[in-house]
Amino acid sequence: MQIKSIGVFCGSSIGAKEIYSQKAKELGELMVAQKMDLIYGGGDVGLMGVIADAVLAKGGNAIGVIPTDLLNKEVGHSSLTKMHVTDNMSDRKNLINKLSDAFIAMPGGFGTLDEVMEVLTYFQLGFSNKPVAFLNVEGFYDPVITLFDNILAEKFMKAEHRNNVIFESEPEALLKAINDFEAQKVDSKWIKDLKDKNTY
Repeated sequence: MQIKSIGVFCGSSIGAKEIYSQKAKELGELMVAQKMDLIYGGGDVGLMGVIADAVLAKGGNAIGVIPTDLLNKEVGHSSLTKMHVTDNMSDRKNLINKLSDAFIAMPGGFGTLDEVMEVLTYFQLGFSNKPVAFLNVEGFYDPVITLFDNILAEKFMKAEHRNNVIFESEPEALLKAINDFEAQKVDSKWIKDLKDKNTY
């Protein structure tokens, strides 16, 4: 699968560490170098603004998707290649999912987690085959790795589903992992097995 666009989920804040902005800028520049479009939440603030500005500065395509109610709150970016304005958050997520060939979660808060968990669930259920990755800047997502490993250990997840999630600490390695991604196949009857046996 050729990756032409990546949906990037990230904070509307820049966070506590300068390195978050540095890695957002680096990721945006690498995406342009690899001819990948940025699909994101459309904001002009926080890490959202950083990565969009980095893509635009290098002549790449930055495509925003923002609900009407957040257009002012998140200060919609005025210089994007294209801005889609949706009626609500659900429509925003659905359109980002549709426009993207893969997904990256950068450091962020509740919104970032909501968006990335939804695409992970789609992948798990077989509704999508698009790679899902976390840019684990300075261990930001280490607690999520621990959580996923615990979910696996407690048999609420199959190993193949856990192994299909990409974690990398550097943008270049992350994009390589996305480009090289081959999903571990899970027998389509896993849900039936769960129902029959009440176990993974």
